[in-house]
Amino acid sequence: MNHQRNKSSSRSNTGTALAIAAAAGALLISRAAMRRTRHFDFRGKTILITGGSRGLGIVLARQLAGEGAKLAICARDVQELEQAREELAQAGADVLVIPCDLSDRQDVNNMVDQAIAHFGGIDVLINNAGTIDVSPIEHVTMEDYHHAMDINFWGAVHVAYHVVPRMQQRKSGRIVNVSSIGGRIGVPHLAPYCASKFALTGWSRSLRAELMKDGIYVTTIIPGLMRTGSPRNANFKGQNEAEYAWFKIADSMPILSVSAEHAAREIIEATRRGDVETIIGIATRVGIMFDQNLPELSGNLAGLAGQWLPSPGGIGLESRKGYQSESSASEGGIASLSDRAARENNEVLR
Repeated sequence: MNHQRNKSSSRSNTGTALAIAAAAGALLISRAAMRRTRHFDFRGKTILITGGSRGLGIVLARQLAGEGAKLAICARDVQELEQAREELAQAGADVLVIPCDLSDRQDVNNMVDQAIAHFGGIDVLINNAGTIDVSPIEHVTMEDYHHAMDINFWGAVHVAYHVVPRMQQRKSGRIVNVSSIGGRIGVPHLAPYCASKFALTGWSRSLRAELMKDGIYVTTIIPGLMRTGSPRNANFKGQNEAEYAWFKIADSMPILSVSAEHAAREIIEATRRGDVETIIGIATRVGIMFDQNLPELSGNLAGLAGQWLPSPGGIGLESRKGYQSESSASEGGIASLSDRAARENNEVLR
């Protein structure tokens, strides 16, 4: 009797395993088929990139120009935009640059209208613009939170809300929202940044669920540290030199960070496929998985890390750019990778 029950149980387990394998195979086949139908060709398409004059934005612009795309890039700094335009035009790109303050909704509407009037429409929107403020919580003000939300969250919302109706009319389009590991895990000394990026991540995923019916695919990008050269133009409070040193060195480490070129390639491929979300960097994937599965341990380790970061003091509530916060601790060695990226990606004006 027991022998028969064991045989029956064995057959049942085998049947279950086969059913699971078949379901997994069907899921993979379905996923591959969906990706083929969503495949997007950038040639001749118009791409609007916010924050496209430097850092990750200019790297994305270079690579998309190589794909044959037409480019509209916006940023606040006119000189940076002109520098980017010269480089891209010399490389043969069809590029329009538009000064724009993303925190001003009317300015955003005018920028989008100008891009549409010039190119006839926008096929892909890449919400890349962002701001980073590094500070212990003691020196963070309400204005810091408003500033981060205005650029990192509301800036993306303002642009999308003016672009989406045109995409809905055509029943096609791609929207890419560049969030951050700081939009999935709370990081010490980056409270306003994390608040704004968490908001962006949640909104981006909701937007995807709403717009698929219209043939619009919204992709959320979750990068970790990237060697774009951006620490040079980030904002630092408190012991600004010490804050800049740890931030710049972490941003330069090959094990923790990825090159801007690698990140841009992954973003473009995710856009081409119409992916829901792409996490960039092995360290980022491991960190998010660790936090999701062991939140108590992850949170406590983050708290320990926070104790090692610079204490309040220094310039206090005042703010300095990274390039104003250089010291012997942030120069040379591994940090030179960030300096090189800054020179290559328009973070340093000629």
